Amino acid sequence: MTEIELVNVFTHMGRGGNPCPIVIDASKLPNTGMQSVARHFGHESGFVLPAPSLDADYAFRFWVPRHEMEMCGHATIGALWALATRGHLRAEQVRIATRSGPVTGYVDRARSGDPSVEISQPVGKVVDLSHAEEEQVLSTLKISRHDLLDLPVQNAVTSRVKTLIPMKGVRQLNELVPDAPRIETCCERIGSTGLYPYAIEHQGERRFEARQFPKSSGYPEDAATGIAAAALAFGLLKNRLVERNSERITVMQGRAMDALSEIRVRLGFADATPVGCLLGGTVTHAESCTLQL
Repeated sequence: MTEIELVNVFTHMGRGGNPCPIVIDASKLPNTGMQSVARHFGHESGFVLPAPSLDADYAFRFWVPRHEMEMCGHATIGALWALATRGHLRAEQVRIATRSGPVTGYVDRARSGDPSVEISQPVGKVVDLSHAEEEQVLSTLKISRHDLLDLPVQNAVTSRVKTLIPMKGVRQLNELVPDAPRIETCCERIGSTGLYPYAIEHQGERRFEARQFPKSSGYPEDAATGIAAAALAFGLLKNRLVERNSERITVMQGRAMDALSEIRVRLGFADATPVGCLLGGTVTHAESCTLQL
């Protein structure tokens, strides 16, 4: 029997968030077992393993129903939260080995209540799509250039490439009904792992809203996508939608799914040059269970 902690990551006012099964001890679980967990629950799942070297405290792996992922932001945060609440963490700074590279987790247990978790992401790279690539994206989303702000459609990446589409408003964002069968083909052609349309909710307060249509995860939409929100933060910086400072950027996601979620990003700078970001959000526990694999 495999013990599983079910958590919701990036919740907003106690609701929403991205459901995530976490296996705290996956050292004896084969690849087929990890994929079976993701298929059983139908969500990205996180697996905690012993560190592969002295350079890390743990190794994390991530699966969706169809395949393994190199990195998953909310599963990393959920796994750290589960480890912290079980008393398994010896320090507030945790080094994690993932297949996309090293990640540092920061767990704040000074405040009363549940631990607060943030994870590091490398500096983002943002590239404008060509006209032909942009037309492919717009066609897949069943919209036109008139539905967008006067900003480019871009591929942005910290750990996984996401395509940023600047919608004119939150209403237009949440009215999107994409051509779902074409999303995977579209993402393949533009070198992306998901379409991430976004809108400005309140620019002065650095609040934005977004939706995630993943390339091939086995479900049509994601309620909260931390890696996409981290990539978006660097897109916002490049497009001058946020000032060059480390104040919190809030990305709301999941409204169209009736699962409104809240993702928080803080950009980091060295001498005004961006060097990475911290990604965080609230975690709530759903249940503990076991699964026969």
